[in-house]
Amino acid sequence: MSTTCRDQLSQFDPEVFSALVGEERRQAAGIEMIPSENYTYPEVLACLGSVFTNKYCEGYPGRRYYGGQDFTDAIERLAVERARQVFHAEHANVQPLSGSPMNQAAYFAFLAPGDTVLAMDLSHGGHLTHGAPVSHMGRVFNFVRYKTEPDRQGAIDFDALLAMARDIRPRLLLCGHSSYPRDLDYQAFKRVADEVGALTMADISHIGGLVAAGVLGNPCDAGFDIVTTTTHKSLRGPRGGLILTRAAHAKPIDAAVFPGLQGGPHMNVIAGTAITLKKAAEPEFRTYAEQVLRNARILAEDLIADGVHLVTGGTDNHLLVIDTIMSFGIDGRIAEETLDRVGITTNKQIIPDDPRPPMRPSGLRLGTPACTTRGMGDAEMHRLAAWIGDALRHPNDEGRLTRIAGDVRRLCETFPVPGLA
Repeated sequence: MSTTCRDQLSQFDPEVFSALVGEERRQAAGIEMIPSENYTYPEVLACLGSVFTNKYCEGYPGRRYYGGQDFTDAIERLAVERARQVFHAEHANVQPLSGSPMNQAAYFAFLAPGDTVLAMDLSHGGHLTHGAPVSHMGRVFNFVRYKTEPDRQGAIDFDALLAMARDIRPRLLLCGHSSYPRDLDYQAFKRVADEVGALTMADISHIGGLVAAGVLGNPCDAGFDIVTTTTHKSLRGPRGGLILTRAAHAKPIDAAVFPGLQGGPHMNVIAGTAITLKKAAEPEFRTYAEQVLRNARILAEDLIADGVHLVTGGTDNHLLVIDTIMSFGIDGRIAEETLDRVGITTNKQIIPDDPRPPMRPSGLRLGTPACTTRGMGDAEMHRLAAWIGDALRHPNDEGRLTRIAGDVRRLCETFPVPGLA
């Protein structure tokens, strides 16, 4: 936001301006460890507040329902081509407004109401949009859920998965996760799907940046039919979505997004996505992604050495899940609130087959993309692990929490938030 715009906002609506400044201060003074959150690039922030927000662009480049599309068409074509190159995809749609409509469009492109989808169980790491009973998609389609094996560090039994697939004959086999700390074997999923004639879909929203950087496997390279990813998590872009498909699926995907599910796309977000994808193709982004993984591993190793129980016993990616009941005798909500008080932002999380309710679950989820974006590395992960263990063992020790909060603030002063410095 330009200085002139900030001045106008502060004069016209001081309440909103006060909240904006408060959020800037909160982000600067604390450490963001929710694995689905990140700090976007200053160049992306410039696009989000640009004149592209003024333009209606229903349709696709060269086939719009409104005039005046010379520059918006150029932006969308640029974003599409960069997405294809970065993810090795034959076709890309950059118009989904966010992750949920992105996945909904993918379903409606190929499924009829009542069709069966085989997807990961929510408590074992799946996502709400993967057919959770409380979601509308869970009512429209028949989602059957496979589970991981907690006793084998969260491994997926592909023989058991194949037996399930043979029994239910799904139209779509979906892999992807929201809180699963292990990497995925896309070739194994593809073999199961091929055996039963199912389409393959991977939701890589959490790890999209790590896939783009080439530090985790790419389902496009494994021949998946559909790959979806949000743009704001490990990819560091604006809040939007991408659908990547094989060329044969381009028409049904595009029609499912528009006019099937959405109207005009948010062109300011698509402009930010184009910038993000250019950044993702640079060598520096791979270095960043490698550090995200290294930071997560260091954090996990230190917590385990401190006697903390991690779901799956460690991590292969950017996130980890603590069993807070087993580790500290407190539920996830208390753990989240305790760390909030010291300036470390995390989120409560259900664990596999959790007996506790979602608002008082047995786990806590945390990740390393945002703190890595700020430049934190090995040394900072060692300090974070120590602070987290210390705080969660003493949630009622105000003096101890105050001391840790001061340490966190001093650390954050050394690592400014991009776009706020």
